[in-house]
Amino acid sequence: MSESILNALMQLFALIANTSQVTAKGKKVVDAFLRQHLSRRLATEYLDLFENYADFFNRDISAYANQEESGRVALIEYVQKICTQLRKELPQADRITVFIKLLEYIIEDNKITALEKDVVDTIATCFNIDEQEAQNIEYFIFHNDCEEIDPAHLLIIESHPKIREDVLEGLWVEENMPEWLEDSHKLYNENIAGRLTFLYIPSTGNFVMRYYGKTELYHDGTAIIPGKAYLIEVGSIIKGTSITPIYFSDLTGWLFKSKNRQKIVFTAENLEYSFRNSTNGIKNFCFSEESGQLIGIMGGSGVGKSTLLNLLTGKLSPKSGRVLINGYDIHIDKRSVEGIIGYVPQDDLLFEDLTVYQNLYYNAKLCFSNFTEFKIRQTVKRVLDDLDLWDIRNLRVGSPLNKMISGGQRKRLNFGLELMREPSILFVDEPTSGLSSSDSVMVMNLLKQQANNGRLVIVNIHQPSSKVFKLFDKLWILDKGGYPIYQGNPIDAIVYFKTMSTQVNASESGCFQCGSINPDQILEIVEARVVDENGKHTNVRQKSPDEWNTLYNKNLQNKLKSKDHKDILPKNFFNIPNIEVQFKIFTIRNILSKISNKQYVFINLIEAPLLAFILAYFTKYIPGNEYILADNKNLPAYLFMSVVVSLFIGLTVSAEEIISDRKILERESFLNLSRFSYLNAKVFYLFALSAIQMLIFVLIGNYVLEIKGMTLVYWLILFSTSCLANMMGLNISSGLNSIVSIYISIPFILVPQLLLSGTIVQFDNLHPSLTQKVYVPIVGDVMASRWAFEALAVEQFQDNRFEKLFFDQERVMSESYFRTAFLIPRLQYKLEECNRLEEEGKKNDPQFTSNLKIIFNEIQILQKSTQLPPFDNIKKLNPADFNNQISEETNGYLRFIKALFSDISSTAGQKKDNTYRKLVDSLSAKGVYTLKQQNYNKALADWVLNTNEVTKYLETDTRIVQKHEPIFMLPNHPWGRAHFYAPMKYFNGQYVKTLWFNLAIIWFFSLLLFVTLQADLLRRIITYFGRQIAEKRA
Repeated sequence: MSESILNALMQLFALIANTSQVTAKGKKVVDAFLRQHLSRRLATEYLDLFENYADFFNRDISAYANQEESGRVALIEYVQKICTQLRKELPQADRITVFIKLLEYIIEDNKITALEKDVVDTIATCFNIDEQEAQNIEYFIFHNDCEEIDPAHLLIIESHPKIREDVLEGLWVEENMPEWLEDSHKLYNENIAGRLTFLYIPSTGNFVMRYYGKTELYHDGTAIIPGKAYLIEVGSIIKGTSITPIYFSDLTGWLFKSKNRQKIVFTAENLEYSFRNSTNGIKNFCFSEESGQLIGIMGGSGVGKSTLLNLLTGKLSPKSGRVLINGYDIHIDKRSVEGIIGYVPQDDLLFEDLTVYQNLYYNAKLCFSNFTEFKIRQTVKRVLDDLDLWDIRNLRVGSPLNKMISGGQRKRLNFGLELMREPSILFVDEPTSGLSSSDSVMVMNLLKQQANNGRLVIVNIHQPSSKVFKLFDKLWILDKGGYPIYQGNPIDAIVYFKTMSTQVNASESGCFQCGSINPDQILEIVEARVVDENGKHTNVRQKSPDEWNTLYNKNLQNKLKSKDHKDILPKNFFNIPNIEVQFKIFTIRNILSKISNKQYVFINLIEAPLLAFILAYFTKYIPGNEYILADNKNLPAYLFMSVVVSLFIGLTVSAEEIISDRKILERESFLNLSRFSYLNAKVFYLFALSAIQMLIFVLIGNYVLEIKGMTLVYWLILFSTSCLANMMGLNISSGLNSIVSIYISIPFILVPQLLLSGTIVQFDNLHPSLTQKVYVPIVGDVMASRWAFEALAVEQFQDNRFEKLFFDQERVMSESYFRTAFLIPRLQYKLEECNRLEEEGKKNDPQFTSNLKIIFNEIQILQKSTQLPPFDNIKKLNPADFNNQISEETNGYLRFIKALFSDISSTAGQKKDNTYRKLVDSLSAKGVYTLKQQNYNKALADWVLNTNEVTKYLETDTRIVQKHEPIFMLPNHPWGRAHFYAPMKYFNGQYVKTLWFNLAIIWFFSLLLFVTLQADLLRRIITYFGRQIAEKRA
């Protein structure tokens, strides 16, 4: 208390002094007040100052005594001036204290003058004390009865009614018992020879107490003087030799019982839990608590506090025992208790890029589907007002490092997300971590208020301050291994542990003068170490957890009473919307959080166009003075890097999407919100962002490189690839535990995509164990880059404005050419070799068998792929049936189909020439040349035609595999497998254009990854193998 406040207080005391003299009793009141707040020396100094002020103001009071109105007005104005000064520095609780002391001072002479009444009213007004509250306090101090006080604010503890007349002896006899006081506001204690009367002060949450009787009672260690007023604050205890201690929490709990919400009884029966391959967990924990209490859980690090919270919230299932709410098992009757339990974890559950209001608003939308828009906004406003957050409602929350609001405001907002639902039981994990001492007290006062409102609040806390410690109504203490070692009043906990450790000052729980308590004493006593012969502390504890638990079972556990209560559960308004509405809310919330982060928006919008420009500019090869697309040697590189960019952007933009919401997801799963809706909202946003990014990329890249007529195709392919990358990113974001791990894992995804795309290393040149050189190997087929690049390359070559006019004829010509120039001559050679081996009698030679099998397979494939007349003796192409006749017939058939293919090629050539002539007629020769130069690319043609490959075919044990001009070769695998750059895929009996087939494969992969994401498969796999490794090490 500052010097200026004390000076002002002495002036107030002096102003209200008796008009003739300072009475001895009045002086004692001032002296008692000063000694309560100051040292003996300072108390004496300020008492002298009081007397001096009293003498100084004596003339003004005398003037008023002579009914001089001017003196009275001057006095009131002076009181207002002093009170205005006090109001700036005194909190409401101290204002009430000063007001009570002034009233006690006034009543010491057993009369109240008109001037004193005016002064009292003036002080109450200046201190902003509620009028009704001031009247209640005045009446409580000035009278021995309470007839004019609102009964809702009164509490009486007295002897049993049967013996009341014997013990009161004229104080408050039975015949004077006020009829207005309901029995619900009385407590009976036959060991109290008298009556304790408590007045509740709503503005501060404290009580004023007066005692009338003979029993010797103590208030916080100080003897109670009958008739004197005492302020009962948080942590106060009233004790007596013959009575059970009366705690502040008892008073609040009992007073509010009548107006509280429906009663809740929260019970745990023989609760046990243990971790696999560990002795840690929770050991045989029992309790039974009612609503309207603030309970703290204390203990050292790793004793099981968080585990206990998870068991009590239903997040973990116990190995044995039950957790009941009004008789309903929370692990069995989950639907029945839905919405009754609230949980606030240690970490913030806030969307940092949303405002304070938006965080609460969208939380309300997800919790109250049956509320109208008006009622939701009313609910949000109520929470903002209750938590004193209205003034910052439009501020962005920000991160802990980039703070927009204070740590205390973040905590209160965090609480608001749960308090909005009005849960009957609220669990809070480490609410004061990272907060200043003042913010910690503010946050705990908020939780205490929730308990006063009828909730059961259970808090896991570490190293509470004295003020915070006193706020708890009950305390649970755990020791290592999850052993319960204390349940009861927090103040008594210090006395209990001192007594159990046989300390000399066991009865002292705190400082007698200042009333502060050191909660650290508890853990210091519990974890006290044995001292060795050298005076050094060892690692051996004086009492093991098991020994403390034994003392707990002996002294405390048996005294705990189970509150059997099977009743209906309280009604709550918690009602989650359906998955469609949840999807809409998640989507809007997600988009708003993104667009409010200007840096995020800027980077994501500039990334694609900047990369497109860099990539296109650097690959824009100009051999002469003028850029011509046909001569650009770097077009294949541009196509490939476009795929890489789409994969990279898709991965990086999605990699943090889920892990950044990990804690929020945990809470939303606790509320049974739909993970499916949440993931769909993420996917929708990412796909929309990818669509915009890839459109900008294609428009800029194609503009710079002057690629015409392919914008939609390029966008479809790159957008689909980016979406697949989005799904990859979401999976690793959901499966891995840290952002660092996520970004480290991205190269493990991208490098295989680069290596196995078919561009860096040709599929035929991979390790022999990976490829058979007929189709793209399986390791290539599972790469998105392979499907995307192939689709781009094939479409750019096949469907550009020039080539698409001639592609069908060129394909037929190429196909016919390969068959007449390479395939059929090779088959004829194989046939001649079979004839030679037969003549030599070497039918058992593996080469003989292999040759016949190749001839058989190739003829059969030719018959299926083209309209060839059947070869009647095809089934006789086997070692047993083969002879000269079969050989001659086979050779004749090969000569026939060779001539047939020559005719087909000639016909196709004529059609191509006709098309070209028509084009020349339409555009002129120069126009056709320009059309080709602007659309056809020679470098890409070399890639898809495999021009630089000398080998035109490869032989396997069963096939002759074409390597000549793969872009003109049709595959024949029935399920879509094909060689690289195939123009079409054969699937389910029909040919599908490569563009659509490859896009279908990419989207199939995306769908598959969405299924794994919904199942959180990656995290499950990592958890499983992590557990297996841990078990092996154990």
